[in-house]
Amino acid sequence: MKTTRITALAAIGLVAGLSLTACGDDSGKDTSAKGAAASSTPTDTSSSSPSFSADGGSGSGGSAAGRSASSSGGSGTAGAGSTSGGTTTSGKVTFCKTADLAIDAVNASPDKASGRIDVTMVNRGATTCSATGFPGVDIKDAHHTSSPIERGPAQPRVTTLKPGDAAVLDIAYDIDPSGKSLTSPTDLLVTPPNETHTVTLKWPTGAGAIRGAYTDVQVYPTHTTK
Repeated sequence: MKTTRITALAAIGLVAGLSLTACGDDSGKDTSAKGAAASSTPTDTSSSSPSFSADGGSGSGGSAAGRSASSSGGSGTAGAGSTSGGTTTSGKVTFCKTADLAIDAVNASPDKASGRIDVTMVNRGATTCSATGFPGVDIKDAHHTSSPIERGPAQPRVTTLKPGDAAVLDIAYDIDPSGKSLTSPTDLLVTPPNETHTVTLKWPTGAGAIRGAYTDVQVYPTHTTK
């Protein structure tokens, strides 16, 4: 009987030991699984890093937006200035029309070395007008060619003409006294400032020969005679 009890107790102890071992193995598996799940977190964080970098890259888009704003602001400022300036000028007085101007050219050389032609424009219209700026001037040659005249180094002056007032523009060059000038001008083609209609004037009698070429002749902006 004692032998039977000891055998039974030993069997119960063996079963209990096996049960404890099994529980220990299961807990080990659960712990390793949790560890694997925890170790996946840094992988996800590192994969989010390029996404953050891409967002940072979109900052260049902001710079582009800044450049766009700066550009639109600059053009807006320039546009507003030019528009308001034009409105103010045109609101006060209109530009003189070629049809309302009596235009003539005379020799005005101060000496035998300096050639100068004065082109006078008289306002024959009924209203005040502006002749401010550089006129367009071409010289027509005996060979039936026309050469545009360069502008001289001068700033335009405000030239407002009441009815009957006159404006003058100067054409300057050096005189060639040798008698061997290569130019033979016959006419002046004059277009008043801010106009498109041209008048043809005879080259003034007594004007000296041009030294060099037509490219050496210069035209100056209009000014009043008062």
